[in-house]
Amino acid sequence: MQEGDLRARFRRGDPDAVRSVYRSHGRLVYAVAYRVLGNRDLAEEATQQTFVKAWRAAQSFAEDRELAPWLAAIARRVAIDIYRREALRAADPLESVAPGDPALVASPQSAEAIYDVWEVRQAVAQLPPDEQEVVRLQHLDGFTHTQIAEKLGVAVGTVKSRSFRAHKRLASLLGHLRE
Repeated sequence: MQEGDLRARFRRGDPDAVRSVYRSHGRLVYAVAYRVLGNRDLAEEATQQTFVKAWRAAQSFAEDRELAPWLAAIARRVAIDIYRREALRAADPLESVAPGDPALVASPQSAEAIYDVWEVRQAVAQLPPDEQEVVRLQHLDGFTHTQIAEKLGVAVGTVKSRSFRAHKRLASLLGHLRE
């Protein structure tokens, strides 16, 4: 099918011409949408919306124009509209987040607090790897001794002894922080 004939048939709304235009220009439309959105699912949605808009506006399309630039312009506008819609959807006010949400980062009260945190991290880094893991699972992930034992595939008694040794070492390394 000649390009001029395809454009004329597309303008009249011929279903075969619409399918041919989709086959010949679908990748271009998707590429334009993906470049704007950076997301495959949203780019696919934009591609579908672009061809629906083009089909609805086909009667206003001038037969002497090229289809590719016209479709690319529609795809860009559709992708920008989707981007704006998604940006509005993703932006929740800060007040809607619970104060205890782990996504919130609180500033330490003082430089001393920052230093104390650094010292604790240094002390934990000095523990043997098996004790580090128990401390991490227990204090950062909130696991019980039983859950840690299941996760590591060791006996509960082993977890308890590693935890005891780790805390004893940490107490000796960090005793000065109690003051």
